[in-house]
Amino acid sequence: MTAIAGLWRFDGRPDAEDGVARMLRSQAIYGPHGSGCWSDGPVALGRQLYRILPEDAYDKGPALGADSQSVLVGDVRLDNRDELLRALGIGPDRGRLMCDAAILLAAVERWDDAAVGRLYGDFAFAAWNGRKRRLLLARDFLGQRPLHYHRGDRFFAFASMPKGLHALPEIPYGPDEERAAEFLTLMPESGSRSFFAGIERLEAGHVAVVTEDGMSIRRYWEPARGTISLGSADAYAEGLRHHLDEAVRVRLRGANGRVGAHLSAGLDSASVAATAARLLAPGGGRVTAFTSVPRQGYDGPDPAGRIGDEGPLAAATAAMHPNIDHLLIRTADRSPFDTLDRDFFLFERPMLNLCNATWMHAINDAARERQLAIVLCGQMGNMSISYAGTERLPELLRAGHWRTLLGEMRALRRTRMMRRSGIAAATFGPFVPAALWRWLKRRLRGIDQDVLYYTAITGERLTALDLPGRARAHNLDFSYRPWSDGVAMRLWVLRRVDVGNYNKGILGGWGIDLRDPTADRRLIEFCLSVPAEQFLSNGVPRSLLRRALADRLPPQVLEERRKGLQAVDWHENLTAGRRTAAAEIERLAACQPAATLLDLPRLRALVDDWPTGGWDRDAVVQAYRLALLRGISTGHFLRKAARSNQ
Repeated sequence: MTAIAGLWRFDGRPDAEDGVARMLRSQAIYGPHGSGCWSDGPVALGRQLYRILPEDAYDKGPALGADSQSVLVGDVRLDNRDELLRALGIGPDRGRLMCDAAILLAAVERWDDAAVGRLYGDFAFAAWNGRKRRLLLARDFLGQRPLHYHRGDRFFAFASMPKGLHALPEIPYGPDEERAAEFLTLMPESGSRSFFAGIERLEAGHVAVVTEDGMSIRRYWEPARGTISLGSADAYAEGLRHHLDEAVRVRLRGANGRVGAHLSAGLDSASVAATAARLLAPGGGRVTAFTSVPRQGYDGPDPAGRIGDEGPLAAATAAMHPNIDHLLIRTADRSPFDTLDRDFFLFERPMLNLCNATWMHAINDAARERQLAIVLCGQMGNMSISYAGTERLPELLRAGHWRTLLGEMRALRRTRMMRRSGIAAATFGPFVPAALWRWLKRRLRGIDQDVLYYTAITGERLTALDLPGRARAHNLDFSYRPWSDGVAMRLWVLRRVDVGNYNKGILGGWGIDLRDPTADRRLIEFCLSVPAEQFLSNGVPRSLLRRALADRLPPQVLEERRKGLQAVDWHENLTAGRRTAAAEIERLAACQPAATLLDLPRLRALVDDWPTGGWDRDAVVQAYRLALLRGISTGHFLRKAARSNQ
């Protein structure tokens, strides 16, 4: 991975190289293995290298075209190197001495911006064309690598992270308060706004062209709607195995036979870890698998339908593969507020879930101690390999396929994979008015689905910013009714959160390249094209994965109906940080952006009226895990970005 930066002075000032040097120094934590810069008076591009891939040994700085008129800086891992080399007519002897950025430049020189659609892997890059006086920027289809930019008065600048842009004195430093409000209400991260005022982000799956006359942006990844026909259930299972094997294989590049992996009780990370173990075994490679578990002796209740201790099921997966070393990670001594300042510096955005950040940081610590440079995860598995397929029920209802629908509903009851209430909610929920849905939730489950309850935003800001209207424009239903279209739902979730800053922060903070095989483009495109009846079949959700991976996951994992809950003891860590939470709330009161956005009296009341039990109840989880923690996370970001109460 690499941190990149660039500056184009439209007024011809020849100081671009000095500006890029400052931008690179500010991002050195993300690339400590060497700096490189190219300049031509008013234009300069540079990169800070973090050597992880074998071919990084051949990365000498910005990639230069044969005529020196084309220059590229890239934060890139190409998963189809060999395919691109063949298409470009570059022989293997020359190709093995080329870093990924050099291959990418050759592709851009050959196919211009159409090259982006041919790329598979994780990337963010900028390419300068001196003849056309044009700058091309692009990010991979899910935005695994970040890229930010600023359009200023007679200049354009880009950098991997906001701190690179803030190194330029012309760019102001302050929070984007509206973006923070959208984050607080879980709005999809759509559009170019970042969390800093005046700094934009190139959206995932987009390409931008910058000239002295302006900037144009287009989405290049939009999968076609339609299903494939493979003839049999076994053929679909074989297709999933093939694509998952390939997705994991390409992400083992640079691991040198040693890779870390998240391993929960669920299907996604277990599938990734088990597949990595199978692929590494012939060469003697090993997987170090990390599972977050409660503290020793924890005996609190598990929330309904959840697995509080994922250790035993994770251990069952590890036991199937002799080359998996299984480690249990406990976080009893960590408050979710311990790393707020560090997280702000590393990620430059609010943390979405401070409870999860606690155990994820602990896994990162353990991986760093074992000098693991690559860690695999399965964050996008629910939208790809382990998609449940329950949207098939309303799809059948809408299409009028009553007999098939009734048969699937009966099968779900027979297999006990879903309760009657869950089947009814999944089938009819998408067509129930939002107000009625919220009433039913309160009546039947005691859950208040009002956005003012599960978030910490004030009613005044909710109304003033017309956040309900913005939510409708982004297909966000504040009452969270089920979807009636499985493909649309998966695409919406895949694009909901920009993970680029998180991935870059993990690299800078722990020296770990976090890679997600379940977010592989070819794998996701395959899964989106599989008919819904392969995912929900004969009363079995996630049927495709359960059938496809019976050769690498134990029966108790494949048959488990409950969902995992890493950090079931989250409330104990939160309780340990109660005083810190109270102190932070008082600091937020002195920060105008935070005090305006957040319902601070409610947050104070939550801290004062601390529960003595019932932490497994939905109402308590909504108030403390969602409203309080996410409110403090957002407020802390606003405070630091506003440079208030430093």
